[in-house]
Parts: sequence; C-alpha cells; structure tokens
Amino acid sequence: MNYSEFERRALEMFESIPPEFKSGVEYVSVSRDTVPHPELPDVYTLGECATGELDLGMDLPDLTHSGVHLYFGSFRALAEIDEEFDWEGELWETLTHEIRHHRESTAGEDALEDFDYAADENFKRREGMPFDPLFYRSGEPLGDDAWDVDGDRFAEVRIAGRDFDRLDEVVAQLGDVRVSVPRPERLVDVCFLYLEEFDGGPGETAVVLVRRRGAWESLRGLFGGGEPEVLEYAVEPGDWFRVEG
Repeated sequence: MNYSEFERRALEMFESIPPEFKSGVEYVSVSRDTVPHPELPDVYTLGECATGELDLGMDLPDLTHSGVHLYFGSFRALAEIDEEFDWEGELWETLTHEIRHHRESTAGEDALEDFDYAADENFKRREGMPFDPLFYRSGEPLGDDAWDVDGDRFAEVRIAGRDFDRLDEVVAQLGDVRVSVPRPERLVDVCFLYLEEFDGGPGETAVVLVRRRGAWESLRGLFGGGEPEVLEYAVEPGDWFRVEG
C-alpha cells in the first residue's frame, strides 16, 4: 500500500465510524513519519491520539476535542518485517484504538493505557528482556485471576510460603478450562509455568505462581524493596493436564 492509498483508506474508515462513537475526534492526520519505540526493537508507534489539543478557543467547552495521528512510515516498517502484514486490518485497529483512547480520556478512564503498558512488558518477556512480572494484570480479563495480553494467556495462583510445601500440584482456571501443573521445586516471588502445546489459542499459556506477601501494592510499584526473583519453566504435555469438573 502506498502513501496516497493509505491516506485515502484512513479517511474512508474514519468517515464510516458513526458520529456518536467518534464524538469529539475532529480529524485524522496521516504523515510519512516512522516512529520507533524508544526502547523495544522492531516495535513502532502506528498512531497517537492528541487528546484535548483543540480545546483552547473551542465553542463547546464541555466536550474534549482531539485528533488522531497515523504514521505511514511505521506501518511500512512493520510491513517490511512481516511479509503477511495486514495493512487494512492494522489500519482499522489503530484508528479505532486511538478513538477509544479519546473516549476513555474524556470519561476519565485509563484501561487502554494499562493495556498498552501490558503489551510492552509482554514483548520484553518474549524477547528475554527484564520485565514487570505482574504486567499481565493490566491485560484483558478472562475471568477471575486470568488475563489475555496480545493472545497470550496468564492464570495467576497466589500462595503463601507456609502452604507451598503441602502442595503436589498447582491448579489454575483459564476461562472455562481448569488445568493442573506440577509444583515447582521452590517458591519464588513469581514463577511462570508455560503449558507446552496448550490448545487454548495461538499464543502462549502460562500458570503464574505468585508468592503471597500480604496486601499487594499497585502493579508498577509492587516490589519497591528490591528486584523480585522470577523463574520461568516450560511444562511438557503429560506433566500438565486438564482437570474435569
């Protein structure tokens, strides 16, 4: 897709969104810029919502006025990396994502900012970089103590040290599926147990065993007293299994 076609499709998509869903988003701007992530390799910012940038001097003070900026160069950079890059799909997802940013900002919510944070930390985990071990809590909930982040699923089990030695197995709930995995040799702050060949979706599935330390602090400041001890293990089929009932 060339720049002219990209700009045309972006404007067509924006016009196709009902006015009540994009109220306050005044325009879509397309530039040729390439905006790489400041820390993560091969990650690019595809778009941004300039929330409230048009508020000054507007006649409707009770409505937040924003604009969406799309970066053609970032789309092209990702397309060069991925031969199966879906220009249309990514353009629509980016446009609607940024409009949701506007809506949530207007409503005083920050769910998308949290999800973007989780996606960045999940990328670091996949690449073997240091990451926030509880990032997944900012993902999309899959039920009690389970979350999805970019197609990867995480089920959290919290346990106190005094109870750990009595365990032979760890049982976790992933949506409507209940699974059992062997207890690791020792209890650390956070332990990721990856279920090999789990058929719950295209991404990875992990049971996350978290040491219970009383009342948990907020996600980003949880381990203020020092670096947490984090371990990761792959669990082969036959070592993990589904629990009926």
